[in-house]
Amino acid sequence: MRSFPCPLGVSTLADGGGHRQEPHGDAVNVAVFAPGVAALAVVHETADAGWVQTPLENLEDGVHHGVIEDLPVGARYHLLDEGDPAGTLLLDPYARGLTEGEADEPVAAVRLDGVFDWDGDAAPRTPWRDTILYEAHVVGLTKLHPDIPEEQRGTYAGLGHPAMLAWFTRLGVTAIELLPIHAHADEPHLAALGLTNYWGYNTLGFFAPHPGYATAASREAGPQAVLDEVKGMVAALHGAGLEVILDVVYNHTAEGGNDQSARSWRGLGERTYYRHRDPSTYEDTTGCGNSLDFSQPRVVQLALDSLRYWVEQCHVDGFRFDLAPTLCRDEDNVFTPRHPFLVAVAADPVLAPVKLIAEPWDVGMGGWQTGNFPRGWADWNDGFRDVARTFWLSDQAALDAGRPGGSLAALGGALAGSAATFAASGRSPLASVNLVTAHDGFTLADLTTYDVKHNEANGEDNRDGSDHNRSWNHGVEGPTTGHRVLRARERTQRNLMATLLLSLGVPMITAGDEIGRTQHGNNNAYSQNTAISWFDWHLDERARRMLRATRGLIRVRREFLAHQPADYSRTPEAHFLHWYGTAGYPMTEQEWTNPHVRVLQLLLGSPEGQIDGLLVINGSANASHVTMPDVGFARTDVDEPDERPRNGFVLRLSTDPETDHRKDDHWASDEVFTAPAQSVTVFRRD
Repeated sequence: MRSFPCPLGVSTLADGGGHRQEPHGDAVNVAVFAPGVAALAVVHETADAGWVQTPLENLEDGVHHGVIEDLPVGARYHLLDEGDPAGTLLLDPYARGLTEGEADEPVAAVRLDGVFDWDGDAAPRTPWRDTILYEAHVVGLTKLHPDIPEEQRGTYAGLGHPAMLAWFTRLGVTAIELLPIHAHADEPHLAALGLTNYWGYNTLGFFAPHPGYATAASREAGPQAVLDEVKGMVAALHGAGLEVILDVVYNHTAEGGNDQSARSWRGLGERTYYRHRDPSTYEDTTGCGNSLDFSQPRVVQLALDSLRYWVEQCHVDGFRFDLAPTLCRDEDNVFTPRHPFLVAVAADPVLAPVKLIAEPWDVGMGGWQTGNFPRGWADWNDGFRDVARTFWLSDQAALDAGRPGGSLAALGGALAGSAATFAASGRSPLASVNLVTAHDGFTLADLTTYDVKHNEANGEDNRDGSDHNRSWNHGVEGPTTGHRVLRARERTQRNLMATLLLSLGVPMITAGDEIGRTQHGNNNAYSQNTAISWFDWHLDERARRMLRATRGLIRVRREFLAHQPADYSRTPEAHFLHWYGTAGYPMTEQEWTNPHVRVLQLLLGSPEGQIDGLLVINGSANASHVTMPDVGFARTDVDEPDERPRNGFVLRLSTDPETDHRKDDHWASDEVFTAPAQSVTVFRRD
């Protein structure tokens, strides 16, 4: 039977016109791009559970291909460079399933059939305007949940359990952004410390799910059952109206340097797959030792084929790209927004419609690219993160010490969705994924509890993790029983969450921030598959207060957007932002830049909207008398005798508990509202 160089990986036999050939037992086509190998073979199981070695006899443009006549579904297989004297067994880069591998045997690829009953599954396709991202880890989120059966905790099945679906929907988020679920491996130094790579940013297979996140039953049944569990999770989340975004790591792989055995790409074509500084040194734009070379067409193809697989076969709704500039560096290692990878994604009918999110920085020269990705992409906005933390943490610490804080100018830009940052790329504030925290760094609670990191559990003498957190412990480092400090920390957490959820752009909440989860000061918990990283579902009253506040903020955001036109914030004409000072008059340049001015009013809405919103932000240490703005469109016409005249503003929410009790109270234009110290208050204007 004839073999073909396309598609790569293991596939059913087809002729050159794409028509299936007559089936012949368990025969398959195998094609592998291995430009560094003269002769490549497949070492594989057969139907009678024996192992044989079959050479791939054809070679075209670096692709070895041939027919394997006895590779049944579920069979394990390896690749072998027949000229390698060490006989190193390699992984197929296109393997759909991987075994876990025992101590005395390498990880093997497994042939899967991909059949799954989706039973009418449909993608939610939530517009960017209405999206609220929730970044979570499969294990950490579900490991301790008391309402999930014990055998499903910490698994894909657990994430799709009704208890989790209820949590997501009651909270009000719309998309679950999962830390990497691609098969990954632990770095050697972690094993010596008795730790693992919990986050999973160390990919071993771009097409295979990580088996360690599946239930024991699925792992015992094999990679097909693991894949089916992943698909079942996606179907369950879709059934609850939730999108699934995968954090993907195409910038480097789990292979080590030249001092370690090859596992896949290094043994197949090291000079092509990886970027090199010189013949013996890898280029490193990721901080992980090797960078995939996206100036090579076959590397671009590998990423595109993987992405399409997860969309078409696993029904995921989008991707967050780790260290995305590495994927967009040309042959000179320079970032370009017209890189062939970006052009190909934009032109691909499968990938163009899904959500594409860049982590827009890496550690190479010219690696900071926030705002520079093209249309169709959204960027993690580190500028928003830094501004929000500075205003509510660093500045507050300065005020507490009797020093002035910063001005309002940067905060205004952040509230406006960092429009200036994204304008040059032709994108709107909807390209800004706003975040205050992420998996990497302090949690929201820890930002208010620790001035410095406490990463001793990582076994690196507290050298790892960032030292520039813009955090403030409110006068006491770590846990305390002091009520004043605890109240102040809670207030700051609410203010940060309010800034996140009430700004233009797309908010991303880190799982656990809605209940004030702590990592005890660890700001780099990548190796902590322990209670440090797990979500504690036993909520005390403090956690419940934070949860109520977060739900309330999401509810207000969704209520506001439901009364705006579909193109709200997508174009300048579709929304307005009016800024006022404490006197109710438009902000002056002096007020924007004066560090002693810490109170701001923002009226936002759309000319076609049904309601407007008013944010009153007081970032000062004292309460402030604020004159509500005269917006110039007061309504006194009343259709019903018992209807209240709508000639002002109705309080909807405040991060100050006492003021929050005044929900539904009414203030007229030009009336004075007393804005509590260090608070955010939200009004509605019909």
